[in-house]
Amino acid sequence: MKGFYYGAALAALAATGASAKDDRTFAVLRFTNKQLTQGPVDPIVSPGKRATHSHIVMGGSGFSSTATGEDLMNSQCTNAQIVGDNSAYWFPQLYFHDEDSGEFESVSVNYVNVYYFFEATDDEIVAFPPGLKILGGDPNAREMPAFGSATNLDPNKGPIQNVKWTCPRMNNEYNPPSWHEDSDGTECGVGDPINKGEGVGFPDQNCDGLYSPLRADVHMPSCYDPEKGLDDHKNNMAWPEDNGNGKLNCPEGTIHVPHLFLEVYWDTPDFKDRWTPGQKKQPFVLSSGDATGFSSHFDFMAGWDEDVLQNIIDTCDAGTSGMNNCPGVTVNDEDCTIPAEFDDKVIGTMSTLAGNCPLTGWRYGLDGMVDNVSDTVDDVVDEIDQPESNTSEAASSEPAAASQGLPEVSHAPTNVVENPFVPEESVEVEAEEEPVAEPVAPVSSAAPVVAEPVAPEPTIATTSCEKKIHTVWETVTETEKVYAEPTGSAKARRDSHGHNHSHLHGRRRFH
Repeated sequence: MKGFYYGAALAALAATGASAKDDRTFAVLRFTNKQLTQGPVDPIVSPGKRATHSHIVMGGSGFSSTATGEDLMNSQCTNAQIVGDNSAYWFPQLYFHDEDSGEFESVSVNYVNVYYFFEATDDEIVAFPPGLKILGGDPNAREMPAFGSATNLDPNKGPIQNVKWTCPRMNNEYNPPSWHEDSDGTECGVGDPINKGEGVGFPDQNCDGLYSPLRADVHMPSCYDPEKGLDDHKNNMAWPEDNGNGKLNCPEGTIHVPHLFLEVYWDTPDFKDRWTPGQKKQPFVLSSGDATGFSSHFDFMAGWDEDVLQNIIDTCDAGTSGMNNCPGVTVNDEDCTIPAEFDDKVIGTMSTLAGNCPLTGWRYGLDGMVDNVSDTVDDVVDEIDQPESNTSEAASSEPAAASQGLPEVSHAPTNVVENPFVPEESVEVEAEEEPVAEPVAPVSSAAPVVAEPVAPEPTIATTSCEKKIHTVWETVTETEKVYAEPTGSAKARRDSHGHNHSHLHGRRRFH
């Protein structure tokens, strides 16, 4: 059966005129706003159910807990910048944990990039089939990766290490280092042995490089096994291997699809004055309760018009200038949002994480972890007491270009003396007030009144993400800061940053 599927794929390739690649090409996909929606939704791991932790979602409006490839293809809008990409991209929300109050505060997304790499290969690279489900990273990870703190995407060289954090520093200065130099991964993260701006697990310093706050990086495998099928995300993907001549080829019987690389830039500088760096601990946690950062992950469900993507694969090498500059594409500049499917409070300040997920990893231990924190707790989730719904935060975004996250290259720019995270024009707006950023219209603002639980200082729970036994509510009013599009010198610095990255990384091959 595998030969039948593979033969059919090759026949389709012949019809498109696609060919193997002697050099790697790539293009960065960006988005028109900061999120499509948000909440405990995961149609890959928990289809049709409430997931145990919250995600931020980008992509087509057909997304839901029951979404299929067909649903995505029928999306009414998308926040991807390319008409024809209704795919869904999602990743866990990041929170700041205030040890004094015990509360959790959502960290805003600065911007998101998804690199589409088309490697040098003897294979034909084909568009994703609609509905293909891919999961990169391990939502259960709480310990140091087996390969260590360097990147490894070749299974012939050892265990795959495809999940990193990037923490560039102002003026490219790493004294002290972003990851504590004495760390072995048991108390805090560990820096990459070559690239001082990268590491595994959360760093214990403030990340203040130009346009590069704390960043989550996740690579996806790019070899699809059609015999396993679109839905078997645990087994349907493999990693290409170096053929010894600098080309990355997929295992026999699998189909080479684009290599996705996610970058999520988090606005962690908002919290820089509220914790003490360099203490072998840090205040950020993922929505699953992971205090290590080892469990960072990236989910993808394909919803591409295959002809549009195949044209990009065959003809485009726009690099960091953006996929919107590929030949033959139609650019989408409309914002796209959909309502939250579940009414968990996931934005703002809260006493517990959605689903009551306990803090786990490092000094918090592993008490309370379920066997698979990404699976739905079927018998419990329907009874969870939830606060009033809270819609997504408002902000506009024109992402800046960035690098691939390779171990031998530093990400931080040099000679920066001003704060790059506050654009020259910024405004404070009350909830529900429409921001006026140009040229990209921002999404709707957060809800004005939410019900917030009153609880004692959050304890490190000894049970899994489960229902709350007792909840008391008080009413608070929230406002948000909405940044206008950078102009003048701020925009010029960001654009220059992108060009520099393009120069540095345009043809570098993965290790």
